[in-house]
Amino acid sequence: MTTHSEKILILDFGSQTTQLIARRIREQKVYCEIHPYKLPLMAIKALRPSGIVLSGGPKSVYDQDAPMSDPGIFELGIPVLGICYGAQLMTVQFGGRVEKAVKREFGKAYLDIVDPVGIFAGLEAGHPEYQVWMSHGDRVEELPADFVVTARSAHSPQAAIRHRERPFVGVQFHPEVAHTLIGNDILRNFIFGMCRCQPQWTMQSFVDATVAAVRAKVGAGRVICALSGGVDSSVVAALIHRAIGDQLTCIYVDNGLMRSGETESVLRFFREKSGLNVVHVDARDYFLRELTGISDPEVKRKRIGHGFIKIFEEEAKKFGDAKFLAQGTLYPDVIESVSFVGDTVIKSHHNVGGLPELMKLDLIEPLRELFKDEVRNVGLELGLPEEAIYRQPFPGPGLAIRVLGEITAARLAILRQADVIVLEEMKRAGFYRKTWQSFAVLLPIQTVGVMGDERTYEHVIALRCVDSIDAMTADWSRLPYELLGLLSNRIINEVRGVNRVVYDISSKPPSTIEWE
Repeated sequence: MTTHSEKILILDFGSQTTQLIARRIREQKVYCEIHPYKLPLMAIKALRPSGIVLSGGPKSVYDQDAPMSDPGIFELGIPVLGICYGAQLMTVQFGGRVEKAVKREFGKAYLDIVDPVGIFAGLEAGHPEYQVWMSHGDRVEELPADFVVTARSAHSPQAAIRHRERPFVGVQFHPEVAHTLIGNDILRNFIFGMCRCQPQWTMQSFVDATVAAVRAKVGAGRVICALSGGVDSSVVAALIHRAIGDQLTCIYVDNGLMRSGETESVLRFFREKSGLNVVHVDARDYFLRELTGISDPEVKRKRIGHGFIKIFEEEAKKFGDAKFLAQGTLYPDVIESVSFVGDTVIKSHHNVGGLPELMKLDLIEPLRELFKDEVRNVGLELGLPEEAIYRQPFPGPGLAIRVLGEITAARLAILRQADVIVLEEMKRAGFYRKTWQSFAVLLPIQTVGVMGDERTYEHVIALRCVDSIDAMTADWSRLPYELLGLLSNRIINEVRGVNRVVYDISSKPPSTIEWE
């Protein structure tokens, strides 16, 4: 949606921490984008980056299917930073040699800086306490011509390298992770010292640029905004409303897959407090019919997504000049729905799953380049209340992907009752704002229990509570046993049809946050 005069381009080779690199750079108020390693050279030139970062990755540069970026990037005249696999690839493409390390390094290591220039500017040569984080099985064994060593560790004699004359640097460790205590220094030196960027990427600058871009694109047309009451769609609505005012019509679709009382509270908030024009569409029966007999999560997502598009188009016909549909696609949605290494997409997202090409409305996605915490900051910049901004993420397909297996009114009712208890107790205990998401999942199994000396065979509820910053990675929340016990007791005692509660202690990766 917006353009950026300065940007850092990250070419992703499949590292689990690539998104962390982007976040660390953006924290320095410099915009950056993640693209697949195989992005064509002409496309890279068209992006006009101020610098390029080659990410880490799980492959060896000598694997038969090793991912390789175009070596032409080294002829663009811009700085390049290679991280782990990226440093090894740089070494090989310049004629050096990489081999399996005699002793692999995973975890903490200590860096000895021998050349405190470039990315190590301002740091001390010979300092014994620079903790970094290693994660590699290969290492640089023979430097390419015109490269020199800038740092070493106990098991990596070439832990960091640089070209003598050209702005190319490589590090064997990961500066983006918190365990590398000098990581921010290294990235700042690359961004500002080598790439000569200016710290201009702020949420105020984003709002100003986005408002101008929306006005230019929409002109005198009308925009239909898909409003759910979540953070993303609320910020989208506020942004577009600031840009075009009454040319915006928000449509709230009650798909019957919302939490208990949520439809009423969303409509009340936006109509009474925001001044937005909100059209309420009751489509509960439609979606329940569409999901009857469907258990496959991808089919659920597609049917719900197609249903939304169908309804939006039908509503748009009531506004003769409606030409645009706005929705709250975020950067993690885009990244997770695109295969960067290999051909496997993790899962489709309801708002980036190939649906826009089916629409007769042009798409506006003003948050497409933002992480979740950046969206919250934009919301605060726009003056939205904290009760809207700090609402936990809720999936577009709603409870349909938290009721595993077939969707029925009865199973939805069970999950809603459990969900109310989870939110009540998390808020009462002060953990609602501390966790990224906390919710219940209804499993497609039943287990034997005993209640009042009688055998039961009833449903299982799984509790899912995670800590995260941007949903790209997440860890399960270490909730107090007392709270977990309270949640279990209340759900089993108060929700008819449930006799067992389990707690999900999986992290992302390898699991996803939502079960489907």
